[in-house]
Amino acid sequence: MAGHSQFKNIMHKKGRADKARSKLFSKLAREITVAAKLGMPDPAFNPRLRGAILAARAENMPKDNIERAIKKSQGSDSESYDEIRYEGYGPGGVAVIVEALTDNRNRTAGEVRAIFTKNGGNLAETGAVSFMFSHVGAVEYDASAAGADAMLEAAIEAGAEDVISNEDGHQIITTPETLREVAKALETKFGEPRKSALLWKPQNTVALDDAAGEKMLSLIESLDDNDDVQNVYANFEVSDALMQKMSA
Repeated sequence: MAGHSQFKNIMHKKGRADKARSKLFSKLAREITVAAKLGMPDPAFNPRLRGAILAARAENMPKDNIERAIKKSQGSDSESYDEIRYEGYGPGGVAVIVEALTDNRNRTAGEVRAIFTKNGGNLAETGAVSFMFSHVGAVEYDASAAGADAMLEAAIEAGAEDVISNEDGHQIITTPETLREVAKALETKFGEPRKSALLWKPQNTVALDDAAGEKMLSLIESLDDNDDVQNVYANFEVSDALMQKMSA
């Protein structure tokens, strides 16, 4: 998981500096609308909506935008989005999972396939690489929320599967079924988390040299830049030198 976490940190920093905020807000709003439409429009009773709102707050999305996205889900004229998972391979044989929300399956499939091809990868059939990942729940807190021992103790008591603590913060791993209960228990002790969501956790990682690593980062950045792509997961690690170069 380490390589994946490092990659997400790089992309998060790059995203804040390079990507138009309007595009980011559009993706966050789409997830909020879909989550509210599929479940109840109240985040207290809809874990997915709760997670979507937390993600929006983490990016400083205005409260009015969040409320508007929720209200949009209740309108008779609200857009209908399909949830699609794409799987493929990147440079160096890296396994990649792409989650998308789209109102046009053919368009999105064509665009995702073109991005893989352009960046030295190839799109595969659904199920081709997902067995290399575990579908889990994750609750994240800043490092300042608690010490590693205190967080571990609380997480075990709440029924979590694992805890990863480092200078970037704490990531509490749960099963998809227990995410809501674990998140609620931790929130009573440490306050609102910075993230609560389902994700794909790599079971093992592939080490890439700098050349392949740059190509892999380019592939995922291109995928992330697509309007319909919500999340990208990959099982790779790169050198510290490339990490520093990309985060500079």
